[in-house]
Amino acid sequence: MYAIRIKLLSDTTFGRGDGVAGLVDSEVEHDRNGFPYLRGRTLKGLLSEECDNLVTLLPNSQQKHWLKIRNDLFGQPGSMNDTMAKMHVGDACLPADLRRTVAQQQQQDNFPTREDVLNSLATIRKQTAIDPENGAPIEHSLRSMRVIVRDRPDSQPSYEAPLFFDIDPTSDMLALLGVGTLALRRMGSGRNRGRGHVQCTLHYLDKNQGLDEDITRKHIDIFVKIQ
Repeated sequence: MYAIRIKLLSDTTFGRGDGVAGLVDSEVEHDRNGFPYLRGRTLKGLLSEECDNLVTLLPNSQQKHWLKIRNDLFGQPGSMNDTMAKMHVGDACLPADLRRTVAQQQQQDNFPTREDVLNSLATIRKQTAIDPENGAPIEHSLRSMRVIVRDRPDSQPSYEAPLFFDIDPTSDMLALLGVGTLALRRMGSGRNRGRGHVQCTLHYLDKNQGLDEDITRKHIDIFVKIQ
């Protein structure tokens, strides 16, 4: 099994596209128990964008090959059966054991509530637009955004998204996925305004053998050597 792990280096908003009247203008995506998460299709889109940018920078003689690898991973617009993505990305969530334990506690005691869980992991930040001519806040521009609090510097990545492949991934596929994972450093709402700074790593997991290997750079030389 393969997975991408995400460490939050700054406060981040996995936005869901709406707010809560009277509370926040931009709410984070969270499950029924209050745990924030990033949708797999959103993460896949971010990874695809980074890989597209990297392939574009390659010499013309190499682009055709790596574009095919990119299409194998992420598929093509209007894909038919033979051109569909061979990689599928699950939601990036907090550890399953934690979510399961809290869910069981909520069922038994109705505590902690969904709001308790969400408030323990996220907080509300406010911002306003500034008039460049006089430096004063622009009237009616105050907005509030819920943000997931960043991870501690010495902690392990908090979010993990499983990757599912229709075929055994080739070294080329893992090489492109590795550099795309390294390149992905911003995500979520407000990522162009200082929020959403992340560190992502690619892992190979085998729970039966207790294997947890960071393979982000394992195949990266295949991609780097052609530069």
